[in-house]
Amino acid sequence: MHVIIIGSGVAGVSFVEKYRTLAKDADITLITKENDGYYSRPLLSRGFTKDDIEHSIILKTFDKLRDSQINVLSDTEVTHISRTRKTLTVRHAEQEQILNYDKLIIATGSKAFIPPPYRPFNELFFCLNSLTDLKTLRRVRATLPKPHWAIIGGGLIGCEVASDLATAGDNVTLFHVMDRLMERQIVPEDSVLLKQVLENSGVTVLLNQAISSLSKPEEKICITTDTAHEFDAVIVACGFQPRTELATQAGLAIGRGIKVNDYLQTEDESIYALGDVAELPNGKLYAFILPIRSQALWLANHLAGQEPQSWSPPVFTTKAKVHGFEAAHPYQV
Repeated sequence: MHVIIIGSGVAGVSFVEKYRTLAKDADITLITKENDGYYSRPLLSRGFTKDDIEHSIILKTFDKLRDSQINVLSDTEVTHISRTRKTLTVRHAEQEQILNYDKLIIATGSKAFIPPPYRPFNELFFCLNSLTDLKTLRRVRATLPKPHWAIIGGGLIGCEVASDLATAGDNVTLFHVMDRLMERQIVPEDSVLLKQVLENSGVTVLLNQAISSLSKPEEKICITTDTAHEFDAVIVACGFQPRTELATQAGLAIGRGIKVNDYLQTEDESIYALGDVAELPNGKLYAFILPIRSQALWLANHLAGQEPQSWSPPVFTTKAKVHGFEAAHPYQV
């Protein structure tokens, strides 16, 4: 049996490693746009206080996976899924190739969500959703003497990035459209504490901020709310959006993510979805490391014939990686 996995995040890599131990004779191919290896995405938001982050963030090279008889096609894009032929069209270095599959697992994860009002200004800001993004931001930072950053978005990632840049010695202003920080993850009392911790680290926190435009009249980036603010660089951190484009092209059912049943199976019995991109029957996306890894290990066992029961989410919590902050109440997940 030939199993193909699209995506080299925690979902894809956890699956292939486990499935290889259970199905010794299976052909396993992992396809990824990445070229740096399997890395820890949660560490991206600590990418400014760690000098060796480009190396320490790598958990496993792709060559190490290949040593386990996993065929890794890196720097490769899937451009088409044919469900009737059970084939994928992939592109690498401008060359196309057709691959056959028996089982296909879509573990493409998520991309940064850009609110529609900001999309016309996408050349004026950065996002932080991959190691490539982090390398770009670190190069920009190296060219600026004590830069002043604007972070748009006071959710989990925005607060983590603001904290790390401030701890690294930069000037940071955090804009949030809501009246408190991380309103989806923590209770109001902890939002107050988080704001205090960020401000004590040097972050300027601006709440209830409706941004009307971004512009670059000269060297600085101008953010306009009820007043104008100038910055050296801007990062938009407004959450994530599942990468459902391939599933849409293949005609699979899409909601917030790729719709799957309790066995992580799409409406096509040969195609499954894992991780950030999988929308369960309860309408939830489990975009946290522990449940994603749980899904991947469960599916490996299931496809190997060793797990007849459906997947159920484990008990898990999350935690903001904000320097000096400890929530006094349980996180909301």
